[in-house]
Amino acid sequence: MAVLVQGLTGAGPIQAKVRGGMKAETFSDLASVEALWRGMEADPGVLATPYQRFDWVAAYLRAEPDAELCIVVLRDAAGRPRVLIPLVVTREHGIRVAQVIGAKHANYHMPFFASREAAAMSPEDLVERLRHVGRETGIDVFALSHQPRFWDGSANPLSFRPEPSPSDAYGLILGPDPDSTIKRIFSADARKKLRSKEKKLVEAFGPVAYKCASTPEEATAFLAAFYEQKAIRFAAMGIANPYARAAVRAYLAAGIGRDGASAAPAIEVAALVATDTGRVFAVFAGAVDAVRYSGMVTSFDQDPVVGRSSPGDILLHHLIKDQTARGRRAFDLGVGEARYKASICDETIALGEVTIPVTLRGHLFAVKAVGLARLKRRIKRDPRLAALVAKLRRSRAAPAD
Repeated sequence: MAVLVQGLTGAGPIQAKVRGGMKAETFSDLASVEALWRGMEADPGVLATPYQRFDWVAAYLRAEPDAELCIVVLRDAAGRPRVLIPLVVTREHGIRVAQVIGAKHANYHMPFFASREAAAMSPEDLVERLRHVGRETGIDVFALSHQPRFWDGSANPLSFRPEPSPSDAYGLILGPDPDSTIKRIFSADARKKLRSKEKKLVEAFGPVAYKCASTPEEATAFLAAFYEQKAIRFAAMGIANPYARAAVRAYLAAGIGRDGASAAPAIEVAALVATDTGRVFAVFAGAVDAVRYSGMVTSFDQDPVVGRSSPGDILLHHLIKDQTARGRRAFDLGVGEARYKASICDETIALGEVTIPVTLRGHLFAVKAVGLARLKRRIKRDPRLAALVAKLRRSRAAPAD
């Protein structure tokens, strides 16, 4: 098949023969692929996560304007785009590494498939096409983390014999109406406890309300509360605060559509708020598409009086009910283990780390990446090791005498 590689200079396409019946082309900027990308999104048969929506990727890249892009599109013999993989290329110790756009801010790094039939392609053919693109563009290795083994019932061909990720993700299927969904997810006893806790929160702080940001002012207020709550939380845990970076804050604002550039919000942010004072008790934000809400970040007020009422749990209860009412069919709480995830989710979304070396240097990178993934997984799955790492972090964060 012919591989078309569109260089950074905009020069003519490079063509080469590759085994198989598809042709690949790469793009180095969003503008040149936007119409094609949005056209694929408009088809109701697409198979993709919210993190491969054009608007989500565009929002993320506004915070990384100097990123080197390599957006791979595979077309069938009729010229129809069947697969789109948005990649960013970085250099690590002299090795050119291609990763799916979004880094740790994206829970899932799956390719964008035009249909389930497109996702049924041979894993070996997909890997061979990526390797050929790598040879033509000077990529040493594809490091494709957080690959779901299955998505919406279909196998992900890129997640073929992967190294298990350190953590999996957790989700649930939403029902036909809010009330029945809530009753299925939360037991009668759990609902009673949440009502009691919300009542105590009202007694202490006055009326409270669930709000999904619908104005720039609400989005700004909710994000400001989130940044403050996260800063306190990370400091206590001895973890560097990624949300302190201006670029990350710009990306969240762009995703919510408050920078005036997004065609449609790719991220929704909701909060549990005191209606009289505007105090924000908890915040939840997630990537969205027409059928799914995927939780990205959450925070809650660190005041012990607030904490006793479990504001995060109350907010999550309202959020699930709201997302069901909006007609979304699936809801997930993203990557990582947490009590609140296990308590409500009925699905474990198994994730894999996929490393595709192209050159000898890429092979060396892959060996190191696999070893690191195994070490992280061992720590996360062993309560004693996880507790030791947490203790070390806290000791580093403690002020010197």
